[in-house]
Amino acid sequence: MYFTFAWRYFKAKKSANAINIIAWVTVSVIAFATCAQILVLSVFNGFEGLVKSLYASFYTDIKIIPAKGKTFFLTPAQLTQIKQQPFVENFSLVAEDKGLLQNNNGSELHTVISLKGVDDNYSKVCGVAAKTNKGKFDIGTIDAPGLILGSGVQYAAGVNLNPAIEPDKLTVILPKKNSLSNDPVSSLSEGNAVTTGVFTIQQDFDTKYVITNIDFVKQQMGLDSNEYSALELKLNNTINVNKAKEKLAALMGSNYTVQTLYQQNMSLYNTMKLERWFIFAVFTLILIVSAFTMVSALTMLVLEKQKDISVLQSMGANNTTIQKIFLSEGLLLGTIGTATGIIMAVILCVLQLKFRLIKMGGDSFLISYYPVELIATDFLLVGATAGIITFFASWFPARKATGHAIELR
Repeated sequence: MYFTFAWRYFKAKKSANAINIIAWVTVSVIAFATCAQILVLSVFNGFEGLVKSLYASFYTDIKIIPAKGKTFFLTPAQLTQIKQQPFVENFSLVAEDKGLLQNNNGSELHTVISLKGVDDNYSKVCGVAAKTNKGKFDIGTIDAPGLILGSGVQYAAGVNLNPAIEPDKLTVILPKKNSLSNDPVSSLSEGNAVTTGVFTIQQDFDTKYVITNIDFVKQQMGLDSNEYSALELKLNNTINVNKAKEKLAALMGSNYTVQTLYQQNMSLYNTMKLERWFIFAVFTLILIVSAFTMVSALTMLVLEKQKDISVLQSMGANNTTIQKIFLSEGLLLGTIGTATGIIMAVILCVLQLKFRLIKMGGDSFLISYYPVELIATDFLLVGATAGIITFFASWFPARKATGHAIELR
């Protein structure tokens, strides 16, 4: 019944055209704000999915690192225990440290790198091998190590990977573990290697990492046979990641730290969430501003419908009924605006997904268009926010409609 009155008041011609204009302005602003919220959140979802997929190409589902220091010891018995866990699909041992990469082609370029030594299982636990777009993913052996460079490292070090030309001779300089010498030079190790491939994932990795054979890195760093920097694991779908983390943490003990993919990139994910909520708050302010136009439209409607209110009161309608009628009028305006905005946003997102209408400037991006991803919770969040703001904006004029008795003349 209440929405019947509200619908009739919405469609009916008003004595003052300003009421109609303000009502439609209110609907338009709400539609714009909700459409913009859905679009921006969808673009953030698209970029977030893209970034996560890129980072997932380098980071693994679970990573075990030392609780203190840079290395830990893993016995064959411990590795067997980990391998026997039903949720572990595969794992790779890692020895990693910062070092220098020197190109001996005459330019003598030095580049600071993070040298990551891995075993043969590494290509089975992460996607770096799939992102190797030049050469091939070949880590070599302890005596003939192969280097897979990030594309940024290749550029900085001036490394040539043309198969028709003799490969550049590279020297890897690493700090020795527990070196007691007072001579800085003797506390460093030098090893020769050749480039076998180049990967391109994301700037954070491309300009920093070089991947090679784990035995070569351990030899250069002076690590023991059972000493490593990390253990990286790929999980199957039989268990939740957080539950797997808890089981592994209980199995390994306090000397080890178990990290999920999210925890390995916590600062990145927290920054993305913060940006997302900031943008959402900005467009929520636009909705709040639109609420003032709704207050104006409903207040003018209440003044115009004083005679109708009087008739309803004479027919036995109480203050609660009158209030619900005008509250329904405000909710109707909000619902029309919100529904229109959501429909517009869905249409625009579908068009962007299908035709990639809006392009990004520049040629340095991995994709040339703005990615979008529609998520149901975004619609619920935007709809609920618009509903709450609309309710409070409608409540004050509706309350005013019952503030004093109106006599029928």
